[in-house]
Amino acid sequence: MIYEICTQTDPGLARDNNEDSVTFDAATRLCILADGMGGYNAGEIASGMATAFIKSELGRWLSQAGRNANSKEVRRAMEICVENANHSIFNAANSNPQYSGMGTTLVVGVFQNTRLMLGHIGDSRCYRWRAGQLQQITKDHSLLQEQLDAGLITPEQALTSLNKNLVTRALGVEDAVLLEVNEHRVELGDIYLMCSDGLSDMISDEAIAAILLGARSLDQTARELVIAANEGGGRDNISVLLAQAGEASVKRGLLSRMLGK
Repeated sequence: MIYEICTQTDPGLARDNNEDSVTFDAATRLCILADGMGGYNAGEIASGMATAFIKSELGRWLSQAGRNANSKEVRRAMEICVENANHSIFNAANSNPQYSGMGTTLVVGVFQNTRLMLGHIGDSRCYRWRAGQLQQITKDHSLLQEQLDAGLITPEQALTSLNKNLVTRALGVEDAVLLEVNEHRVELGDIYLMCSDGLSDMISDEAIAAILLGARSLDQTARELVIAANEGGGRDNISVLLAQAGEASVKRGLLSRMLGK
């Protein structure tokens, strides 16, 4: 299995700065997206610290462990790296008054052949597009989601709720944070979409599905998602990461065997 990965980020129409941060490491198939929060440019600092730290530390571990690390090992490595990133952001927030209270959401994924180990904190999401069907495979850590789970509001009421952006879990806000990690089986042709709420709050899942169905390339799809979010209001920063699972060519497979990979 090979993976094509691309990213797109945009400040949106209502904000001057971009507090989202999105990155990936093609060699280790590590994907990371963060949506920062806090006064001044503190959210930008928090999200940037999160993606840079996790890419460096987890990417290094994945490079050394190789692609044969088992699920338990990858999960534990993700948890340790996110825990360390949390401490770094929390300490920076508490040692610099300008950054007080800063934090960030997080989605982090590691693709290993036909397996995706996916972790998240907060309300940034990951969707899976498979056989013409879109499914949200993360569950928001938010007050709104808790109200939905408790049956206090309906999905229709949730669309106009004032609690839409109140997260119940964030990286860097407290001295400890729980990363929710789940393992998913990847199938050939799957597309995985990580996004900040600047996308999911501006356009419906149906609109996202229509764009995934109609676009010709991964880069084009990413651009069209951002355009649609801006056309839907663009009230927040918009970031997307797309990863598509494809089949290695015969020539690529032969070369890999010759090189012992």
